[in-house]
Amino acid sequence: MRRNSAKQIAEPSAQKDLAALERLAEVSRALSTQDQQATIEALNAQLVRYETAMDKISQGVCFFDGDERLIVSNRRYAEIYNLRSGDVVAGTSLRSIAERRASVGTCPMAVDDYLAWCRDVNSEARSQTKDLELRDGRTIHISHQPMPGGGWVATHEDVTEIKAKKAAVKDLISLQTLIDWVPDYMWVKDLDSRFVVVNKALAADSGKAHASELIGLRDEDLHPSEAARRFRAVEQELIRSGKPVIDMEENVLDAAGVEKWVLSTKVPLRDAQNKITGMVGIARDITNRRKADLLRSGQARILEMIAMSAPLEEVLKNLVLLIESQLTGIRCSVLSLENNGMNLRHAAGPNLPQGWTQAIDGLRIGPDVGSCGTAVYRRETVIVTDIQSDPLWKNYRDLAVKYGFRSCWSTPILSHNGAVLGTLAMYSETVREPTAIELNLFEVSTRIAGIAIERRQAEDRIHFLANHDVLTGLPNRSLLMDRLSQAVLQASRHDTWVTVVFLDLDNFKAVNDNLGHNAGDELLKAVASRMTGCLRSTDTVVRLGGDEFVIVLSDLPKSTNIISEKLQKLRSAIAETVSLDGHDFHVTASIGIANFPNDGIDADTLLANADAAMYRAKEMGRDNFQFYTPEINLKVHEKFKLQEELREAVTRSEFILHYQPQADLRTGKVFAVEALLRWNHPTQGLLAPLSFISLAEETGMIVPIGDWVLHEACRQNKAWQDAGLEPMVVCVNVSTRQFKERSLISRVVHALEESGLAAKYLELEITESLIMQDVEQAISTMKELAGLGVHISIDDFGTGYSSLSALKSFPVTRLKIDKSFITNLSNNDSDKAVASAVISLGQKLNLRVIAEGVETNEQISFLRDNNCHEIQGYHFSRPIESSALETLLRSRMNQTPKI
Repeated sequence: MRRNSAKQIAEPSAQKDLAALERLAEVSRALSTQDQQATIEALNAQLVRYETAMDKISQGVCFFDGDERLIVSNRRYAEIYNLRSGDVVAGTSLRSIAERRASVGTCPMAVDDYLAWCRDVNSEARSQTKDLELRDGRTIHISHQPMPGGGWVATHEDVTEIKAKKAAVKDLISLQTLIDWVPDYMWVKDLDSRFVVVNKALAADSGKAHASELIGLRDEDLHPSEAARRFRAVEQELIRSGKPVIDMEENVLDAAGVEKWVLSTKVPLRDAQNKITGMVGIARDITNRRKADLLRSGQARILEMIAMSAPLEEVLKNLVLLIESQLTGIRCSVLSLENNGMNLRHAAGPNLPQGWTQAIDGLRIGPDVGSCGTAVYRRETVIVTDIQSDPLWKNYRDLAVKYGFRSCWSTPILSHNGAVLGTLAMYSETVREPTAIELNLFEVSTRIAGIAIERRQAEDRIHFLANHDVLTGLPNRSLLMDRLSQAVLQASRHDTWVTVVFLDLDNFKAVNDNLGHNAGDELLKAVASRMTGCLRSTDTVVRLGGDEFVIVLSDLPKSTNIISEKLQKLRSAIAETVSLDGHDFHVTASIGIANFPNDGIDADTLLANADAAMYRAKEMGRDNFQFYTPEINLKVHEKFKLQEELREAVTRSEFILHYQPQADLRTGKVFAVEALLRWNHPTQGLLAPLSFISLAEETGMIVPIGDWVLHEACRQNKAWQDAGLEPMVVCVNVSTRQFKERSLISRVVHALEESGLAAKYLELEITESLIMQDVEQAISTMKELAGLGVHISIDDFGTGYSSLSALKSFPVTRLKIDKSFITNLSNNDSDKAVASAVISLGQKLNLRVIAEGVETNEQISFLRDNNCHEIQGYHFSRPIESSALETLLRSRMNQTPKI
């Protein structure tokens, strides 16, 4: 009972436990399913995350197992090979993927070859990289990593662009290396004028250590704003228009602030579609060339200024500025030496401190007076490299420190004959010696400065001589007219008088005759000094020449008494004893006076009237003064005066001869010269015959004058022959008065005998009008002359009225076509006809014909065309002195003569 009870009790309990276990198992299974599902979900979530992460990788990624089946790949893998997502699902074989790639053209080779290549790669246990070229032209970079237990993971990257960029970089590096060797500046800019490519030369000039430091910069980052705007404007216009800029000169400042000139060429940069993408530039530093050009042009400009008589101050200033423009850190100055030869004066130094130029102005030269004073003293270049330590600067050291000068080089400026004219100095703010370039510029510049200063001195001297008397230093006639005109102008404004005093020393000729001209010169200087000593500084004393003086008394009251008092004082001063060669002389003067405005309202009239009054004083017994009165006949007086001067000219030997060559037009040889008279007037200079011959004819003075011409011409011709010149004919004009003289023949004979000249080398020129006054007498005289062997020619032929029948009987050898018919040959048909007729007539009469006054090539051509074989005129030579003619003839002796 108890057992059954126990059994009965045990069975329900076991059933309960079994049920509990079943429930537990069910719970366990439920929990296990839940965990598994959670795990799966977690794994799926993680897979999604992995796939998402893989899809974000820029490279293509793929995992293959040992059976060559795809485990997983990312989106980029499919994109690289132009595959669809269905082509690369998990479990797809490598062959299937290769075949699909082959079908879309992204397999690098045949499918079997590709699979064989993959297996070969997978056989290696190490990672590998490989670039494969696809058939579509792209390059794929593959990184392969084998996996333990078989399989592999690989990344695929399209490096087509990267490879191209690397190639471009490589090319760029090669281009950079190449252009860095180019010494010129080279660059490339983009459309915004930013540097893209720059070579080393441009970088260094811009203060950059490497060319890369300029990349991305503009000109605004390197240059002053104005220059940068100028560069940018040019480049933007080039980009806009597409027109290149060739060889443009540009001014720039380098990184050190040094001004440079470059010659730039800029062209647009175009792409394959011909679109402008930027610009390319190349530039060459032409600073030295430009400086050389500027130096040459500057020197030419300065020499032109010298030739054009520009003010010396401007010439030297421009010279100094030119020197400074060629050099860096140099300032220059020019000092001129005063006439006393002891002091230097500031002449030019536009960039020197004013205090410095003032301090050294008037510097006295010496053996230790800085660089300039010492250079003049030694007459050699002085180079001081350190002013602070050089003993030459001991007295000027502090002054130099004040203005920052540390070295100074100075060289003397010399004239053509070695006289010191001044100094040229260069100052530097650094301690150094001059360079070879600076020394060369020194040498050239001092020569130019010497030319300028010497030219100025010569001009001053010429100006002084042109306006002053050499002997006394008094103003001469030229300056007299200017001062007298000014005095008249002032007197007319202020209602005052101007008095003109004409003064002639009495019996001055006796002093010259008895004591010689030196004593006469001393007397003139003494009288000149006394006159200036007793007059006001506003008055003018002028020497006209010889013993004639003019005094201009300005700004006087209208009172003859005041004038008389002044002249009495003047006479007393002149009359004081003069000691000459141990002899005492008392000089008197004849004085004529004319007042403005009563006796004339212009300078010429006043002088003429004062001169006439002076002659009245001589007529009144000399040693007195006379006021001008209207009854004095000026014209008669002037004629009388010229007559007297003409007579004195013969005794004083004031006449000279000039000679004009006559040449054969065919050979160019000089076969004759014409003797032409000139009067070396003591006050009026060299006078041509036109101003005095008519008076000489009228007074009979032409006979002694003509006789002198005849003798002098013969003497000179023989002298030329004796000096070794080829014999030639000398032609002498015979006036009407001479020709009528019975003694003409004897005078010719005497001239030939006295000179030793053969008669055949003398030709006498006679005018048509002279002959026709008395044809029979003329022919007789000409025959006598021809009998001596003397040649005869008819001068001014064509202007007279000789008949052909008379001409046939003249014993002449030549006809001379008058100048009046030659002058207008080029544009006057009548003159051409006359000239042609005379030439033809001469040829028919077997006479030589010479054209006078030939000056142009057109005239030469006409005469040649018409067979005129002889010429005389400016085209060949002007009338010149005997020495000059001898030089001309000698120069042609060893040359082929030509016209």
